[in-house]
Amino acid sequence: MPVAYARIAECLELADPLAKCLAVAALWADVQAQGLAPAPASAAPPIGQPGRPDAPQLVPAHQVPRRRLGSAAGRAALVHAIAHIEFNAINLALDAAWRFRAMPEGYASDWLSVAYDEARHFRLLTARLADLQCAYGDFPAHNGLWDMAVKTADSVLERMALVPRVLEARGLDVTPGMIQRLRAAGDEGTVAALEVILAEEVRHVEIGTRWFHFCCAEQGVDPDATFLHLLETRFDGAVKGPFNWPARMAAGFSEQEKQALERA
Repeated sequence: MPVAYARIAECLELADPLAKCLAVAALWADVQAQGLAPAPASAAPPIGQPGRPDAPQLVPAHQVPRRRLGSAAGRAALVHAIAHIEFNAINLALDAAWRFRAMPEGYASDWLSVAYDEARHFRLLTARLADLQCAYGDFPAHNGLWDMAVKTADSVLERMALVPRVLEARGLDVTPGMIQRLRAAGDEGTVAALEVILAEEVRHVEIGTRWFHFCCAEQGVDPDATFLHLLETRFDGAVKGPFNWPARMAAGFSEQEKQALERA
């Protein structure tokens, strides 16, 4: 029997991180084995806050302390920040599957596979935090990823453009530099985790690119021009280099996008 679509919402609503990760793993295993039941005809409810624990304390991004990798405390704070991104990414992937239920077959399964990967990444990083005598929730964090989910809740085209292709693609750019600095600091444990994450995040951004292009084709708009227009009109701030172009091109960025982002 196909897996009930409502199980996506059940995972999204779970607040305990470990329970969420285990539920996502079970959901993805069942979807692979049995398939996913069709989405209900009704629209998704208005977006709210996903299930998450009371800690970490959420603060404005500029109030999150800077992380200096020369000390164990600084490295722990960095691992915590990335773990928080991965926890948010679980919820983002689940919400993408749950909210945009009019998308064709394959869309929800793609994002459930991403949720499964993000849950594994989160557990990798929380294990590393434990090695560093810390736990998820020990440092403040910001809610920027979910804020963008709220901003794009009414448009799957905008969600695909601005979450995987902007916010998550940024991880492709900055992770190689973090790996280099962590390796110089002798933190091979964190390096190993980040290398796994970097390799798998390329596929996540590619999934966003593929469904963004699908939406553009459905609406009869040019994907390159549309993406750049959304950056100018719907994204607060600038997309800054340096860019990891081998990873971005593997994830579906075009030569026109590359040239425009480099100029900007």
